[in-house]
Amino acid sequence: MNRYGWLKTALLLVLGMLTLSPFAGAANGSAGQAPAGAGEEGSAVGPAVAVIPVKHTVEQGLQSFLERAFKEAGEAGAEHIVLVVNTLGGRVDSASGIGELIRGSEIPVTAFVEGKAVSAGTYIALNADHIVMQPGSTIGAAAVVNGSGELIDNPKTISFWVKQMTEAAKLKGRDPAVAQAMVDPAFEAKLTDKIGRDKLRGEILSLSASEAAALGYADHTAASVEETLVWLGLEQRTVLQIEPTLAERVARFLVDPIVTTVLLMLGIAGIAIELLVPGFGAPGIVGIVSFGLYFFGAYVAGWAGMESVVLFAVGIGLLALELFVPSFGILGLLGGASLITAIVIASPSPSSAFVSLLIALAAAVVIVALFARTNRGRGIWNKFILRDKLTTEEGYLSADTKQDLVGMEGMSITPLRPAGTAMFGDRRIDVVTSGEFVEARKPVKVVKAEGTWIVVQEMK
Repeated sequence: MNRYGWLKTALLLVLGMLTLSPFAGAANGSAGQAPAGAGEEGSAVGPAVAVIPVKHTVEQGLQSFLERAFKEAGEAGAEHIVLVVNTLGGRVDSASGIGELIRGSEIPVTAFVEGKAVSAGTYIALNADHIVMQPGSTIGAAAVVNGSGELIDNPKTISFWVKQMTEAAKLKGRDPAVAQAMVDPAFEAKLTDKIGRDKLRGEILSLSASEAAALGYADHTAASVEETLVWLGLEQRTVLQIEPTLAERVARFLVDPIVTTVLLMLGIAGIAIELLVPGFGAPGIVGIVSFGLYFFGAYVAGWAGMESVVLFAVGIGLLALELFVPSFGILGLLGGASLITAIVIASPSPSSAFVSLLIALAAAVVIVALFARTNRGRGIWNKFILRDKLTTEEGYLSADTKQDLVGMEGMSITPLRPAGTAMFGDRRIDVVTSGEFVEARKPVKVVKAEGTWIVVQEMK
């Protein structure tokens, strides 16, 4: 295999990996008698209840999983979906997408709050047809925060999220003022008559299970999913436990902003080192694997398609050609543009992609510089640098040496001021003095011979 043969092989492996779509998994429970209550209305729809976890951070990976889970529930003929919510929230855009998915579902949806439904988790629960809370669980605290957990005071952002939350509340006949109190720190609400306390200015409202029930933000309290199914009258239905696949769990880790930045940094540094310092292999493999994981996570999360992978492969190929084909930088520019485009379209938003790229690029430059410094003797640039020293020790002679003249005595035949001509035996040689003048026909002696310089001194 030639120097870049492994690079082609790795690219093919990445392409093959990205063509694998997530597979679904479901475990069936036991079936029983006909349902009662809420189950009677949908008894003709199907004999199953789908239980889907909504846990950890709300982001694009969770949204993609729920889209797949809702589709699978529909294909299985489920008559009800129970979302087991236990999350501290996450991205607003992903929460909006999940809310739209729940509202558009033809299958009734119940949110069972197991532990906490905070921030974006509250919005997801509000879009469900019913909210059931576990004793000791909480819901609310849905203020908009940045990546550091600090409150965002931008009026436009707060207004948008207040609108989203209040509309979700009104959709199911809940008091929109309570939803606004969960989002807007400046909003005040009189709630003493219902929960024994008011929502004061500067606070963010969070409700316990009993408080949520008192305000109409919980339709029932249950200790488990099984009790929730009994309340819904669906305890005798087959239970489909729809869990994230291994690929989806890995993808949710890979699409974390910090992880994606690290993958981009390793990818850029690895490819750059391999192109500039060929022959190592390991940096190139690390770079290809890092980029492969980046695109794999984006593909499973639903951000990227095969066009991203094709653009990435084309970009790598153009950068490699730039090293061997004179193009005045055109191929390099096209390759760089192709790589950047592939990374941007495989990200949730162009802004987040550019931020991650800038951080990764800065870190990669430092890594490449350190690597090149410790491997000066290798690298493609060394082909264009003359490193041999033209010294006598290396066998290089700039001219015939005249060391044999040192110590010889002769006669100046011209004045030496300080250069002139002297005769040594039958040899007429151009000489110089150390700076003193010597008249013609004076005895001189060679004291030094350096290249073409013959230094003489007058003999007294």
